[in-house]
Amino acid sequence: MGGKNTMVESRRPWMAWVYLAPAILLLLVFTVWPIINTFRMAFLVGYRGLEAVQGKTFPFGFGNFTKVIQFQDFLNCLRNTTLLCVITVPLSTFLALLISVCLNSIKTLQKGLQTIFFLPYVTNSIAIGMVFAAMFNIVGSAHGTSNQIIITAGIVNNIITFFGGEPVNWINSGSTYLANMTVMVIYIVWNALPFKILILLGGLQSVNKQYYDAARVDGTSRRRIFTRITVPLLSPMIAYVVITGFIGGFKEYTSIVGVFGEKMGPANDQGRLNTMVGFIYDALENNHQGRASAAALILFGIILVVTLINLQVSKRRVHY
Repeated sequence: MGGKNTMVESRRPWMAWVYLAPAILLLLVFTVWPIINTFRMAFLVGYRGLEAVQGKTFPFGFGNFTKVIQFQDFLNCLRNTTLLCVITVPLSTFLALLISVCLNSIKTLQKGLQTIFFLPYVTNSIAIGMVFAAMFNIVGSAHGTSNQIIITAGIVNNIITFFGGEPVNWINSGSTYLANMTVMVIYIVWNALPFKILILLGGLQSVNKQYYDAARVDGTSRRRIFTRITVPLLSPMIAYVVITGFIGGFKEYTSIVGVFGEKMGPANDQGRLNTMVGFIYDALENNHQGRASAAALILFGIILVVTLINLQVSKRRVHY
């Protein structure tokens, strides 16, 4: 019996590799190889896929990186991406924390409210962007009873005019960069809330209630309970949503397309709100695979540096 058990034990590692082989093969083909190929193309100066197929060779060097950095479009994309990250990640995290605390204190209809807050997370980003575009639109036309043209506005401008304000050109031709960024910040923050609320609310529900009971017995104010108990106990979850928020923020693209379309900006200034990912897609569309790969590696380096900084800060601020 002992010999049979030994034979079974010795075969198990091989069986495991057999079962894992399909998944490993798919990862090698569709994940590992594309990453390796991206590094290869990034260091082949002026690499173009069609020309490479025809037999043209490309010198090895850092030319793709220098060209990417020298492009004014790239610097604009980097500015847009950085601004969106720096503004939306802290703001969405703070709002998600406040909403989570409020939801945790509500016992009736809590599940229903959680479902409502989670709906944007399971909705297509492009569809949500189209809804936001309609909400912030300023110009539309409809024919009245005597064939006159009636100028219509989105719900946001209708609310502004209802309270006596003037309509704002948020996203249409002639709109300002500040107005465009305001719309995108509102949309990205709103779209980022569901996931963060889910994580933070789960953390709140796992906190030992004895901490809060002891604080109430001592007469501690709600503000002090929030800053001295809730935030420290939730610090691991907060660090997690901040890190993942920055990673996702630097890859922002679909939200801009959803609101402004493929032109990534209003009609009078197309590409105004283009991001790093949009820059990479534009380079691929124009058959500049080397340039796109270099931009992708630069984006990877930025995300890596920001993540490492967040991890270092978390080590000092997070309480486990």
